[in-house]
Amino acid sequence: MKGVLLKDLYIAGSNVVVTVIMLAVLGFGLSFFMEPSAILILAPGITTIPAFISITSDVAAKWNKNVITMPLSRNKVIGEKYLLYSILAVLGLLLSIVICIILGLFGEKVSLDTLCLYGVIGMSATFLAGGLSLPCAYFFDADKAQIAFMISFIASTGIITGMVLLINTFIPVKEYVLQTFLSVFVISLAWFVASYCVSAKIYKRQDIV
Repeated sequence: MKGVLLKDLYIAGSNVVVTVIMLAVLGFGLSFFMEPSAILILAPGITTIPAFISITSDVAAKWNKNVITMPLSRNKVIGEKYLLYSILAVLGLLLSIVICIILGLFGEKVSLDTLCLYGVIGMSATFLAGGLSLPCAYFFDADKAQIAFMISFIASTGIITGMVLLINTFIPVKEYVLQTFLSVFVISLAWFVASYCVSAKIYKRQDIV
């Protein structure tokens, strides 16, 4: 799995410069309207795009027919893409934090509380969306998979809103904002892991054509 992961990271690395520039511009632009740390909501999702492209590209190039001839189980084939997605999400989070720190050095208002809050929200939305979109990339055709990828991020915001409203019926969310979103993050991460388990089982029984 290490070799396949390195292959995908190498391909994703070709877009790193573009991604860094895009996040820097986005962070600078946001600083005129709100705290630059709001970029942490968007950054993890943006940097995971290469993981989704990697799957659809592999399917289009019939890479799946080659990879199953390697000494690599189908569970690991699926797991590598989920791991790639997670690595890119964390990379996006770290890049955006660095950008926020740099903007803070130039006088922009950046607080630790908002960094934590927006970071947790961003990672929650990213894992929810990944749990929805990654299986679609394998089991739908390219056009439908791309639509599912876009819809997944919209759906994730609605799901997070629903979870927050549900939690608010038990505890006052306004008094426990960070704790609430940490709970949402744990649920999102559990969903992501469950998505991998289901995808791996289905992929294991699927015929590769």
